[in-house]
Amino acid sequence: MADLKLIDIKKSYGAAAIIHGVDLAIEDGEFVVFVGPSGCGKSTLLRIIAGLEQVSGGEIQIDGQSVTNVPASDRGLAMVFQSYALYPHMSVYKNMAFALENMGLGRNDIDQRVRRAAQMLRLTDYLDRKPKALSGGQRQRVAIGRAIVRDPKIFLFDEPLSNLDAELRVATRKELAALHGEIGGTMIYVTHDQVEAMTLADRIVVLRSGRIEQVGTPLEVYNRPVNLFVAGFIGSPRMNLLPGRTTSAGRIEIGDQALPIEIPSMGQAAGSEITLGVRPECIDVVDEAQADLVITLDLIEQLGGETYLYGSAPALPQITVRQDGQARYERNQRIGLHLKRETLHFFDADGNAIRIR
Repeated sequence: MADLKLIDIKKSYGAAAIIHGVDLAIEDGEFVVFVGPSGCGKSTLLRIIAGLEQVSGGEIQIDGQSVTNVPASDRGLAMVFQSYALYPHMSVYKNMAFALENMGLGRNDIDQRVRRAAQMLRLTDYLDRKPKALSGGQRQRVAIGRAIVRDPKIFLFDEPLSNLDAELRVATRKELAALHGEIGGTMIYVTHDQVEAMTLADRIVVLRSGRIEQVGTPLEVYNRPVNLFVAGFIGSPRMNLLPGRTTSAGRIEIGDQALPIEIPSMGQAAGSEITLGVRPECIDVVDEAQADLVITLDLIEQLGGETYLYGSAPALPQITVRQDGQARYERNQRIGLHLKRETLHFFDADGNAIRIR
């Protein structure tokens, strides 16, 4: 296990800048997830840590020692790829043992490491099989086992579950979380799936366009997003983001509706552009007479244990409301919404969060 520091990391391909001065410290034993949309630089950053890409500027430190110019093979890291990258002609055992043989380890040491990893990953019964005889989830466990046997300083995962179907993704995600709890290694995990980020991470690193937008625990990022991008990206379904303006009475106008919401002083002049954020689970359905907003339902999704309502109002984007259980509504029905005051988020004209509590 090891800690990692990225100091002002930059990466360019010719004139195209991909990573723009990233600074990040990862503690020994942490499970850190890089999350962001496609093209945000998260996989490039992981490959830089692994030594598969050279930096254009900055420094990488592992346990306080600079490895910026150290070859990938000498950094003591192990990477698990999206594509498994197993040798098709080798058995599961040989796939997991191959790197150890190249390192010159003794046969008994190799056997102990492989069988211990196989037991941890429930692969003991498959050690003699070839990859083609395994399911996608089993192949990914073999790829993870190949990393475990090397006893690396840091585990690197590059979207390892993206080739699995939905059920296998959930099952393998649980196995990864249990694995981290058992071996306690430092793990860095790249995904575009914010559900994976929320469920796996000790800390989430939200990236956009080669820059870090926010770093924090999953609930810190969920409950206190620093800007509109993070607010809209983290959470499923995404946060409702409603454009409006402040009034001289210390209230907010959203679309063409003046909300009966008194807000503490936010340092915004009357008439300032503002965005109100509210998550779908923080909205109650009420009578129109007691409502903050009134919407017309466009779509109802019944999922058994919960119901999602999608509605529209003049001059506003579609609003999503989450209801527990099997709520009964009809398309084109008008409903009133009450926004839970303590859960509201406010963002200024530049998209930055306004802290009022």
